[in-house]
Amino acid sequence: MLTSTAAQSPIGPAFVDRLAERAREAEELRRLPAATIEDLRESGFTELLAPARFGGRQADFPAILDPVRRMAHGCASSAWTIGFYALHNWLLALFGEQAQAEAFATGPVLAPAPLAPTGRGTPTAGGVRLSGRWSWATGAMHANWFMVGALCGPDDGFYPALALLPTSDVEVVDVWHTDGMRATGSNDVVITDVFVPEHRLVRAADIYAGTAPGAALHDSPTYRWPLVPALALLAAMPALGSAERVADIYAERLSERVLAYEGVKQKDKPMAQARLGEAQVRLRALRGLLTETVTEINLLVRTGDPISRQTRGQGRLVAAHIVHESRSVIGLLLSASGASAHFVDNPLQRAKRDVDVLSGHAIFDYDTSRELAGALSVGLRISPIAMV
Repeated sequence: MLTSTAAQSPIGPAFVDRLAERAREAEELRRLPAATIEDLRESGFTELLAPARFGGRQADFPAILDPVRRMAHGCASSAWTIGFYALHNWLLALFGEQAQAEAFATGPVLAPAPLAPTGRGTPTAGGVRLSGRWSWATGAMHANWFMVGALCGPDDGFYPALALLPTSDVEVVDVWHTDGMRATGSNDVVITDVFVPEHRLVRAADIYAGTAPGAALHDSPTYRWPLVPALALLAAMPALGSAERVADIYAERLSERVLAYEGVKQKDKPMAQARLGEAQVRLRALRGLLTETVTEINLLVRTGDPISRQTRGQGRLVAAHIVHESRSVIGLLLSASGASAHFVDNPLQRAKRDVDVLSGHAIFDYDTSRELAGALSVGLRISPIAMV
């Protein structure tokens, strides 16, 4: 893994242990428990990628990845939510200076950011009038700001943009009744004819390319990372961390579990040993692939070289592959863990449910990710609205 990330992280083993202790409670609440929010505020983790001029740590972008992976050893659903709270501070730092000053002045920012442009921003003097409904607003129940995607501008020349709004302008609709990732509280949000000033808008094309206003405002390569690889790689970490934890639990159970009707310990079964060995090498390969991908993009960011759509497409594919493989490893080990693994207090079944649900995120569509990466590799044209 990227060795520098753990050293920069304010997240330690005790934090992860507490996430594990509260995992059942978080599922039942369908949001992060209040104690987890308090731990998060005390840790300062959400400010990891926030700009230094607004009190943040302005760490290298890769610093966010390893802590979120490790948090998933405690609770994947909580890790996902916390990771996105931190990522969205980075996203906020891509807006113009005035918008950042307004949001960061309120203290630690907890901001969901449903990016799909399912809203419409109609031009008006000084900004837009925004209306729409957005799904998948992770962390909505604890939010103090929201960022939402919308089509802005006149009908004959609209453009996708991200809009920043305070919670007072947003209605949260409780729809999050799922079989996994329950603690994310990813409810719908509704905005009805709200004025958004021009300075609280940023064009999606600039965010995708790493050329948004904040990239020039802050003296750090962190804010030149392109959105899609940043989003996809961060979002893949709870899946990878979950698969690692499942492998650890499986290894621990081998020494304890006596197989019914056989009278032998599972650790003495060659196929049980083989499953563990296979899982370990597959996870090791994923960590190596992650490190190589992040290092390549970070080098381009630091040197100021343009990050091609091909590189961005490969970054998205790597993230999708990590999730695809992590899900497969969990299935491999869970299928050899017996019926007791499916009791609701067993972390094995929770890991499977969480990763099954998170793998449905559009960014992880394995067919689309492979198709886009392959097409870009041979110079073919792709859809202008493809998420790369």
